Amino acid sequence: MPRFEVITIGSATQDVFIQSRGWKERVDGSAPDGIDACIPLGSKLGIDELAFATGGGATNAAVTFSRFGLKTACFSRVGADEIGDGIIRQLQAEHVNTDGIQRDPRERTAYSVILVSGQGFRGILTHRGAADHIDANHFPWHRAGKILRRPYHARWIYLTSLGGNLKTIKSVFAHAKKIGARIAWNPGNAELAFGRAKLLSLLQQTDILLLNREEAAMLAQLAPRFLDNILFKLGSLPRQALVVTDGKHGAHVRAHGATLYSPALKGKRLNTTGAGDAFGSAFVAAVAKGFYLDDALRVGLMNALGVVTHMGAKEGILKKFPLS
Repeated sequence: MPRFEVITIGSATQDVFIQSRGWKERVDGSAPDGIDACIPLGSKLGIDELAFATGGGATNAAVTFSRFGLKTACFSRVGADEIGDGIIRQLQAEHVNTDGIQRDPRERTAYSVILVSGQGFRGILTHRGAADHIDANHFPWHRAGKILRRPYHARWIYLTSLGGNLKTIKSVFAHAKKIGARIAWNPGNAELAFGRAKLLSLLQQTDILLLNREEAAMLAQLAPRFLDNILFKLGSLPRQALVVTDGKHGAHVRAHGATLYSPALKGKRLNTTGAGDAFGSAFVAAVAKGFYLDDALRVGLMNALGVVTHMGAKEGILKKFPLS
């Protein structure tokens, strides 16, 4: 029986990237990236760049962990369709175990259309499909086995957004406890919408909490500009570290009452989709390998740079662990 070092859990999607000079960019202070893409309805716009790739937090992270030399399994749910077949084949080609990918007989595989601006910013139209019906109780947990929790030898579960399905999330945490696994959690807006009080017990069971600046502000109920206060307010919740990414400005790690910071690495941004997955999974991979948090921060930024300088969430993932 395989004894996986990392199990990634979350969505698996087909992504379509579309870049066009036909839509206009407009500054909007309320938009997450500060920019709106405006499309005149009733018109027909030309497409300058078109790319198809697989995505989803669970599969993106799984590729990083596997390439970085960790025995990895992906637990997710896809439709009984050709897109689902393709996602599974790609993961297998990356040496990721796919026994935990469920096939939904009714729902289609999740699908996303990503509109990419000339500056690399993006907006996403998404249909979660089968990903909304993940059943954690039917994952092959028995394949993981139980191991003792020892420093740098504990198994990791890398949990991404489950579309706000709190029952399934609690089931994942319960199974993690049974198999002695640590948890790195990258919740999405649907989870964060429950609020800090309702999520508190889960946050306190999380070893590494991964958020971007806007998500951290939402959880802390503070404006994003108050980053120092956000880090202080949330920093004591996870067991090991709070990680807050800030796009082109870099990333912060709050642990043991201190904050580490590193600016983003320089490179031409073609696409920001998957950058958070790339950073978070690389950061956790470095920690799982026994590296200090400052080294893990550097590894995360290197992997994120590879992704933002390529089109697609997996295309730029580093081929191997960069500090080996």
